[in-house]
Amino acid sequence: MDVGYCLCAHNRHDIYKKLEQRRKERTMTASFLMFSIGIWFIVGTYISYTSRQKGKVDLEDYFLGSRRIDGFISAMTYSATTYSAFMMVGLVGLTYRYGVAALGFELIYLMGTVILLLLFAPRYWVAGKRHNLISPSELLSFRYENKGVGAINSMLCLVMLIPYASVQLMGAGYLVETLSDGSLSYTTGTVIAAIVTFVFCWWAGLRSVARTDAFQAVIMLIASFSLLGYLVFELKGVGFYRTLIRERSDLLSVNWPPSFFIGLTLPWAFFAITNPQVVQRLFIPKDRASMKKMILGFSYFGFIYTLICCVLGLMAALLIPGLDLPDNAMPMLLKQVPASISVVVFVSIMAAAVSTMNSIVLTLSNMFGRDLLKAFYPELSEEKELAFSKIVIVVLIAACLLFAQLRLDLIVVLSSLASGGLLVQLPSVWGAFFWRKATAKGAMASILFGGVTVGFLTLANYKFLGQWPAVWGLLVATASFILVSLKTKAPSTAKRFLDGLKEEMLAKF
Repeated sequence: MDVGYCLCAHNRHDIYKKLEQRRKERTMTASFLMFSIGIWFIVGTYISYTSRQKGKVDLEDYFLGSRRIDGFISAMTYSATTYSAFMMVGLVGLTYRYGVAALGFELIYLMGTVILLLLFAPRYWVAGKRHNLISPSELLSFRYENKGVGAINSMLCLVMLIPYASVQLMGAGYLVETLSDGSLSYTTGTVIAAIVTFVFCWWAGLRSVARTDAFQAVIMLIASFSLLGYLVFELKGVGFYRTLIRERSDLLSVNWPPSFFIGLTLPWAFFAITNPQVVQRLFIPKDRASMKKMILGFSYFGFIYTLICCVLGLMAALLIPGLDLPDNAMPMLLKQVPASISVVVFVSIMAAAVSTMNSIVLTLSNMFGRDLLKAFYPELSEEKELAFSKIVIVVLIAACLLFAQLRLDLIVVLSSLASGGLLVQLPSVWGAFFWRKATAKGAMASILFGGVTVGFLTLANYKFLGQWPAVWGLLVATASFILVSLKTKAPSTAKRFLDGLKEEMLAKF
């Protein structure tokens, strides 16, 4: 590999020799990888097991931690759930291919998320406590006084989130395969991540997931700082930024077509209120102060982690040019650094994948039992509902594992397409909190027609007028929501729901 391709001629030979020497000094063997996974698994399993609630466990405890999660843990589980394997694998790969445009894409997401959290998080938190709501879809059913809304919304989430959850397993698979030089297969990596996901969420539900997420978020930060620090130290004599300007100035300009930028960015901009695994996190802080700490902690985490990942992507573009698969940029970059650093980063990426994966399957299992099964069998007891939801966890992990074996290209794009499908929830969510005339039929029409639009255009690989499916899905969903709501009658409880929400928010926030 000609690592000196993009480096200035004066230092090219020295850097090449230095990196080659590092590569000879370390070997990332399969046994070494498995040992590191074993340590992480043991520590995580201990945290998960000791998180169990003594005595009888009900739905609120298993899926929401009894709404008693402190600010730090809330911030870390929100961050780890949000910033998945797509950051250290997908975002690095996207930056490798497109340069600083990827940074703009991710910062827009971050700013959008913080704004939405300030606007929606208190409302979700108050509504959840006030009406004893457990799942995000249950809130829609309650607000619109129709269980069909929650059922349709849950079906949409199930369809769209299996590909997104599978992306986490894909990131783990690529990483294991590349770092072991093929000694461990892609499939082995995905299976390992799937098993760890199951163990980390099974013991104690949200209590387990939240605490293991916090543990994994710390690993993610330590690892990213370690890798960045090492590369900065190694490349400081080269003049990284001068070399970047001279040799790869194309990476410092935004060269995305507007349609591509909008299509990729729009779904992520509203991620905070359209992805149920993070929406459910808005129910868990124990008090107002914890909610504020969650938002602030996530803001700091997101900004730092985003900058690090994008800089690493630019460094990879200089050191390892010519990769056919951008998602391999991070794994190949790790082959250039000492084993002590690469193993920490390796575990952090696995941790990021698992922290998002277990949150998704936990939330989806809750929605399946609460919003789908309960809609058809309203007499179902909480004990049976919880038992069934635990079975669904296994089924969902298996489905994601099978989907991951398709090995679809470009992790970030696949993730964005999944989020694009979830974006059609936006009108019904917005209307639930801000439009008294919003109706159940309007909500169901928007989710159904918008979801079908995204699904059809995605499967047909067709961008009407050059715009991505997410754009058209949102337009169809919004139009359907407004038109049908204006033609139908709003539920009698709408005014009482919104007035009660406003009254309690004025008192507590």
